[in-house]
Amino acid sequence: MHFNHSGDKVMARSNPGTSAPPRTSPTGNRVPGPLGLGLLVALVVGSIIGSGIFGLPQNMASGAGAGAILIGWAVTGLGMLMLALTYQMLALRKPALDNGVYAYARALSGEYVGFNSAWGYWVSAWIGNVGYLVAAFGALGYFFPVFGAGNTPAAIAGASVVLWLIHLLVLRGIQGATVLNAVVTLAKVLPLLLFIGFVALAFQGGTFHLNFWGDAKLGSVLDQVKSTMLVTVWVFIGIEGASVYSARARERKDVGRATVLGFLITLLLLMAVSLLSLGIFTQPELAALKNPSMAGVLEKAVGTWGAILIYVGLIVSVGGGFLAWMLLAAESLFTPAGGGEMPEWLARQNGNGVPANALWLTNGMVQIFLLVTLVSNASYLALISLSTAMILVPYLFSAIYGLAVAWRGEGPGETALRRGDIPIAALASVYCLWLLYAAGLKYVLLSALLYAPGAALYLWAKKQRGERAFTPVEWGILAVLLVLAGVAAYLLGTGGLTL
Repeated sequence: MHFNHSGDKVMARSNPGTSAPPRTSPTGNRVPGPLGLGLLVALVVGSIIGSGIFGLPQNMASGAGAGAILIGWAVTGLGMLMLALTYQMLALRKPALDNGVYAYARALSGEYVGFNSAWGYWVSAWIGNVGYLVAAFGALGYFFPVFGAGNTPAAIAGASVVLWLIHLLVLRGIQGATVLNAVVTLAKVLPLLLFIGFVALAFQGGTFHLNFWGDAKLGSVLDQVKSTMLVTVWVFIGIEGASVYSARARERKDVGRATVLGFLITLLLLMAVSLLSLGIFTQPELAALKNPSMAGVLEKAVGTWGAILIYVGLIVSVGGGFLAWMLLAAESLFTPAGGGEMPEWLARQNGNGVPANALWLTNGMVQIFLLVTLVSNASYLALISLSTAMILVPYLFSAIYGLAVAWRGEGPGETALRRGDIPIAALASVYCLWLLYAAGLKYVLLSALLYAPGAALYLWAKKQRGERAFTPVEWGILAVLLVLAGVAAYLLGTGGLTL
């Protein structure tokens, strides 16, 4: 790490194949970070559980019956478990690679692919945060009608104030922000547990089995299962949270443990919320509920106070999720800036060790899109679908890299001999490819439209360092991105493609 002319700390350039130089003592040993297992688990759970779970009953039922939803959860549960285990495996086999979403893609296919993985993850993070703010003020609209569905002028003004207050809080230090995130995570799990308990008591087996495979208008079982995929991926985004913060972990092995523990905790909560709700309302009734649909379900089970509990829980939950994703978004710019794929100024930290410039850019984009939301009246569901689509490619790169590492038997000591990692990473790769298929051409094109502009930032970074920007293969990747982005822009302009 060195200092620029203004005195800001700047992360030094790392060697190829690593995301950033590991922090070491004068003897060469890794310096433990401030985040222990508990804080890492809270970061994973806090980043996964945000607003998605509160609308999950309606979101799932809108395109699928109970039988297809069960199959969807089986596919998602297995796929996401394989992805979580792949992140755990890579944390052990590749301990020198920090911020896995970026570093694994870079090690797999080079600097421009690594940049795109970090860029896509960052865009997904801040678009998701816009969705969080819209959801939070939509929940406040239950109590204060001036906020409407979260995209009225009053709601956008309130969201902007909240955005910059949390921004100032995070600038005071990463560890303090993660401790606050842990407290908020505990607070937001409580209403979920109360929901599960009360709805389980009111559950009607006959309602759950009624029209188990859905109406004909929902399509085939395969179509119904596909309809659940973007929803289930959205509610699981954040599974890689501990991996992104691996450089700040107290012990390296805690990164993998936190990923798997966080996954298991949230899987149980998510499945219980969506499936138990089908014993309170039939599929068509549940599909017609206003979001957050958990409020309508609990209101039918226990009365009006149940709806109030869920709305308050949503506000707390979104606040915690927003904080966690603000941290993850800034980190996803900070690490590649140290590796030379982002402009150097994004690697600067303030006196509290916070990647301040990355944080300013992130929240500046959130602010701009809040204003865009006001003008375009973009819905929460449109925002989360786009956010989800953007993260599918980084997940795929991580899974394929895990397969390559396991196949080659790379890793320290006995870790290199674990052949069972090969089928795990293979299943994770197949699952990520399935997700891209399930997302459909619409979201592939929209994602390309957001990926393509990142090339300008990459060129800027390479120009700063006097390096060649693209290899021949990378030129080909850029050409494909630009063609897809051009098609998306044309279809958006002619009305052939919409959010």
